[in-house]
Amino acid sequence: MSYFDELEDLPAEELIAWAVRTYGDSFAISTSFQKSGMVILDMACRINPQVRVITLDTGRLPEETYAMMDMVRSRYGVRIEVVMPDPREVEGMVARHGANLFYADPSLRMLCCQVRKVRPLERKLRQFRAYAVGLRRLSAENRNEVRKVEYRDGRIKLAPVADWTRQDIEAYTRRHNLPVHPLYARGYSSIGCAPCTRPAGNGEDERAGRWWWEEAAPKECGIHFSVNGKIGRKLDILLEEVVQVSHA
Repeated sequence: MSYFDELEDLPAEELIAWAVRTYGDSFAISTSFQKSGMVILDMACRINPQVRVITLDTGRLPEETYAMMDMVRSRYGVRIEVVMPDPREVEGMVARHGANLFYADPSLRMLCCQVRKVRPLERKLRQFRAYAVGLRRLSAENRNEVRKVEYRDGRIKLAPVADWTRQDIEAYTRRHNLPVHPLYARGYSSIGCAPCTRPAGNGEDERAGRWWWEEAAPKECGIHFSVNGKIGRKLDILLEEVVQVSHA
């Protein structure tokens, strides 16, 4: 059994405590303040009130997400490190493909995700040796193989609540009276950028409200899972064009 396999068996609180103890200021909670992310943030703040918290501001977030950031700051007293995309890349992408390019084609939607989310987060994570996210295996079919501990892109990535059910998350949220993103009360079960998220219907997958107009493309942005196949190849070409023009 490897060292990672031993860590895989740790309960969520113990795994976060291990990361805080091992990596200190080189460990962060990466969250968009959805319920699973709030659970790991709450656990981390109980262990270390000065834990680093990072989040992405894509420039297309709903107003309710900014309100959620304020609630978190007030509740925990943490300084949220807000990560933003490179304005040159956003400008180049919008000039070439329009502001709402994501509706046109899955590869263009993923290009937007790359520019606004994936690349900025990759740059920020260079500051850390380890980070934790709120991924859960049961939140979507393609996430069933999520590990609680993995070595990715030169650092340790933790998913402490990977083995939790939605009911587990709800129970912890109620027990500790956690701040809850306002959009949950309006039927949202997964929350991202405002133009790309809507409430999910009864009985639908938790991520059904993300990029709902796409039929065959995976409901992912590229942060946690690589984009492969035909869409991935087209995305590589589109991204190279934007980056070359933006940094010329």
